[in-house]
Amino acid sequence: MLRTEDGVRIDAAHTPPAAGAGDEVGIVVAHGFTGSWRDRTARRIVHVLSGYGGVIAFDFRGHGRSGGETTVGDLEILDVEAAVRHARVVGYRRIALVGFSMGASVAVRHAGLRGGVGAVVSVSGPARWYYRGTKPMRQVHWAIERPLGRWAARVAKRTRIARGQWDPIPMPPYEAAALIAPTPLLVVHGDADAFFPLEHAHQLHDGAREPKELWIEPGYGHAESAATPELIHRIGKWITTNLS
Repeated sequence: MLRTEDGVRIDAAHTPPAAGAGDEVGIVVAHGFTGSWRDRTARRIVHVLSGYGGVIAFDFRGHGRSGGETTVGDLEILDVEAAVRHARVVGYRRIALVGFSMGASVAVRHAGLRGGVGAVVSVSGPARWYYRGTKPMRQVHWAIERPLGRWAARVAKRTRIARGQWDPIPMPPYEAAALIAPTPLLVVHGDADAFFPLEHAHQLHDGAREPKELWIEPGYGHAESAATPELIHRIGKWITTNLS
């Protein structure tokens, strides 16, 4: 169990590197909205990434067994900071962030605003806030903004959502992406993403400075549930090649 700067308890797990993987490399994995490191899809991703370094996976505030309430991408940078700090305590000297969907936006914002990591991977991440251009995202906003939606998220997904609006509105991911350099950034997005169309990936990539890469994955849907082992292996190889 980790603790954030603002006192929130964060449920986390450490998976040591597999035989042959670098023992200096730590990979922090940030899940999507309503997700958990305990989900089967997340555990499969951790298993693959452990072939490239030790993995710290955790539940964001308001999710699963973590305390607090989710702010859907704002204060969650403190959760990532706690995981990065723990990775250093464990002994990892070179740390990469891999975020999915909401976790991708938090990873980008953390790297831009806090720094201290050697590589960042955004998978299926939004470039900006309040996007409602797809049916799944309209459903997400219903869950966040309506009392019945918050109740449904708590009961069905064990996700506790903070009431009220952001004040102030946090820096959007595409602006934070500009602050990441010289840390390498990889933006991964599927052309079949039902939540965020490809314009988000392009806006993130265009907003960032070199070094940066953009992978548009044919037929790939959204976040953890659609990620194949082959894609995660490619991400792992990119990390080991580009991690500073």
